[in-house]
Amino acid sequence: MSKHMQLTVRVRPYYTKGLEKVYPRLAHRLSYLDVAWVEGEPSLFEIVANLDKLLYQLEGDPPVREILLQHRARLHELYEGIEERIADWRLAKADRLLYEMEDIFDEIEAKLSPI
Repeated sequence: MSKHMQLTVRVRPYYTKGLEKVYPRLAHRLSYLDVAWVEGEPSLFEIVANLDKLLYQLEGDPPVREILLQHRARLHELYEGIEERIADWRLAKADRLLYEMEDIFDEIEAKLSPI
C-alpha cells in the first residue's frame, strides 16, 4: 500500500427505481425506525451491516423481526464473505455473493406480503 494513497472498493446501492419501489414492504417497515436512512436508499449490504441493530429496534414488530431472524445467519455469512473477497480483490466472487444476498432479500420481501 502506498504511503499517502489507498485503493478502496465500495458497495453502493443501485436501485433503478429506488429502494421503496424494489422492496416496498421492507422499506415501509424500516421507515418506522429511521425514515431518513431509508430515504437515503441504503444498499442491501449496508442493511445487513446494521442488521443486529435493526433487529433490536424491531422488537416492537415481532413478525418482521422473526422473518429477518430466520435469515440472519446466512446474511451475516454472506456479508463476511463479501468483505473478505473485496479485501482479496476477488470482485467477481464478491459480486456473486451480492446476488445471493439479493435473493434472500427477495425472499424476505415475499414473506412480508401477508403481514
